[in-house]
Amino acid sequence: MMPLIYAEKGQTQIIRKIGGSPEVKKHLEDLGFNVGGEVSVINSLGENLIVKVKESRVAVSEELAKKIMV
Repeated sequence: MMPLIYAEKGQTQIIRKIGGSPEVKKHLEDLGFNVGGEVSVINSLGENLIVKVKESRVAVSEELAKKIMV
């Protein structure tokens, strides 16, 4: 298990755990990040990641990406 920030670009990963406060977990769930769901890193822009989750592309900060374990 590793943080999403270290995942290889273009490879589909399964979300194993979401960390952080209840507010952070709720925010990530609202964006489509759910345990057991698939996510893949499309690109990185500075300290942000562009990820594909549930057929959508979402930008997440490095801080949030470290809370998503794959």
